Amino acid sequence: MRLAKTLQHCALLLAACCIAAPACAGVFSVTPVRIFMSPRDRATAVTITNEGDDELVMQADVYRWAQKPSGEDDLALSEDLILSPPILKLAPHARQVVRLARVGPPPTDAQMTYRLVVREVPEARKSAKDVQLQVALAFSLPVFITPPNLKRELQCSARRQSADALAVTCDNTGRVYAQPRSLELSLASGAPLASRESAAYVLPGIKRSYELHAAPGATIPAGTLKLAVTFDDGTTQGYDLSVPE
Repeated sequence: MRLAKTLQHCALLLAACCIAAPACAGVFSVTPVRIFMSPRDRATAVTITNEGDDELVMQADVYRWAQKPSGEDDLALSEDLILSPPILKLAPHARQVVRLARVGPPPTDAQMTYRLVVREVPEARKSAKDVQLQVALAFSLPVFITPPNLKRELQCSARRQSADALAVTCDNTGRVYAQPRSLELSLASGAPLASRESAAYVLPGIKRSYELHAAPGATIPAGTLKLAVTFDDGTTQGYDLSVPE
């Protein structure tokens, strides 16, 4: 499913939950959905496309992106990066390439993380008379500025929650983000025990816990078990977990 269709579907669900009245929302897409820059890069291109039949006015803001110890995102407006132009008007089915430029000093020994939030300005769009609610769509793109020779380092351990469940805690001790996409628990023989999908980022210095449950009626034994974590770049890292009774 295309990103624009996904955004439209979410907006319609939100409108239905908020009020039983006609609603309208624009439809747009942004590429790329993740932005990677090096300290040498002064700017990069971002493409915003109006997928709908109505004119859209879009606004973009840049936030410095950190995470709280609980893993919750912590965003603060930043002027380290600017989008030019920060406000743009798109005709139906029009496309515009904008520039995300770095104006702050480049990082030297740690990855810098930001969020580029692109949102619709619904007040700027004319609506039909029978529309009582306008839904503003927004999209948040992660931005990474990474010095060379840095790598992620994720350390994982486990504690038992019940006979059929473990809580796996992964600690990012590296200097770049980690994004586990899947976690698979197995016996030393390779027989599968439990698995789960994930999309959450783990920024440097942050821990995140994942609950793994065995199949109904099965248990997770004590002893040394194998954990395979597959990341967003397609690589997989293995861990030996010591699981108590």
